Amino acid sequence: MLSSEGDRLLRVVVCSPETEYFQVGNLKEHNITQISNPEKAKRQHNSLKSRLRHSGARVINIPELPGHPNSVFTRDTAVCTSNGYIKLRMGLSARRGEEDWMSGLLDSLGELQAGNIKEPATVEGGDVILAGSVAFLGHSRRTNKEGIAQISLLLKEMDYEIRTIPVPPPYLHLGGAMSIIGPECVMCIQGFFPDDFFFGFDKIEISSRTFISGNVISLGNNEVIADVSNVDAIKELKKMRIKVHPIDLSEFIKGYGGPGCLIMPVERRK
Repeated sequence: MLSSEGDRLLRVVVCSPETEYFQVGNLKEHNITQISNPEKAKRQHNSLKSRLRHSGARVINIPELPGHPNSVFTRDTAVCTSNGYIKLRMGLSARRGEEDWMSGLLDSLGELQAGNIKEPATVEGGDVILAGSVAFLGHSRRTNKEGIAQISLLLKEMDYEIRTIPVPPPYLHLGGAMSIIGPECVMCIQGFFPDDFFFGFDKIEISSRTFISGNVISLGNNEVIADVSNVDAIKELKKMRIKVHPIDLSEFIKGYGGPGCLIMPVERRK
């Protein structure tokens, strides 16, 4: 169950890199900038899992999907809500099939399916950020107009207020430019969002250096995980008395992903 990404993280799905993440025949096709160092990537992912467990979250580790190096980025395959999960449809064609893979796992965990995105629509989870009664949606290279329409309808039926914004380069998803870090608090990139986009929320603005500058994982209780390179975010969050756990996830930035891209939050609670 999940209604706000600022609540305490209790259950999360991850996918440890073992073989597939390092076997990329066509980097452009998979949107990966360079092949990662296997041992370093494994150590980094182990550090992430350790920190998640230390925070009190149950970490469910699913094996990579054969032929899918991007399957380590579990966030994009589904959206978990308090009414069940929404099965998505990937915008990157090389990732098609990961939706069924994740759906099978969520079914096995006893999670109910609350809907699914159908062709020609595409929606990736990095473009869907839930914050209590508000759903922030990104219209990006991966989430198209039809996808926005379909997921908006599903979320409206759950009584979410929909707020949508275009996502320009260099950001791949909305989650690269913003993160919910508390029940009513958001961290976001300066100059990206209209003044009223975060009406009703406290806002921490940071400068943008990379496509993951706005991407952190909220653990709840005023704690977050951030990539160690995200110095501006770390500095501003600490100013606001938020405890930051910096982790080096550089081998996954090579795959165009930040910390939040590596987890599928299944359950959060206040």
